[in-house]
Amino acid sequence: MNKPTREDAEKAVHTLLRWAGDDPTREGLVDTPKRVATAFEDWFSGYDQDPEAYLARTFEEIEGYDDMVILKDIRFESHCEHHLAPIIGRAHVGYMPTSRVVGISKLARVVEAFSRRLQVQEKMNSQIANCIQKVLEPKGVAVVIEAAHQCMTTRGVHKTGVTMVTSSMIGAFRENSDTRREFLAVIGNPVSSADR
Repeated sequence: MNKPTREDAEKAVHTLLRWAGDDPTREGLVDTPKRVATAFEDWFSGYDQDPEAYLARTFEEIEGYDDMVILKDIRFESHCEHHLAPIIGRAHVGYMPTSRVVGISKLARVVEAFSRRLQVQEKMNSQIANCIQKVLEPKGVAVVIEAAHQCMTTRGVHKTGVTMVTSSMIGAFRENSDTRREFLAVIGNPVSSADR
């Protein structure tokens, strides 16, 4: 697929402004196509990032530590692939190392890389968990995402205050209900049916 030029992107925004019923040449909108193109570069910068590369550098001097490593409340902003509306939420990521750990900021970077793409929350949840499992090969990975979807709150059914919760449990977190319960307790248990 050939990526359109920036000029193509700005022309598309210009057309959408006209289609919405406004005049793209008026003072308040004249620079909007440029601003929107710049915003897209930021919002969708995840396509230029390699989440696996963030996990490549690990540390083995962990004195045999093999219990949970959890990073909770990782705030993220994404966009719904169906309406381009914002998805704003928090991710909680945990894993049980075998012989190595990764710097905790790298877990946040993995979340950021996947969130800065057009997304469906369920898919993003699985992408984060599978990436960590593939690269670190831990005993297990758990990812829970809580998010508000503006495609539901600002259009369509217009239901505000609604949060969607998704979870991916791999390895020890899926196989051992005690391990899963401990993880959910640490993050504040947003998944009400933890023992399914």
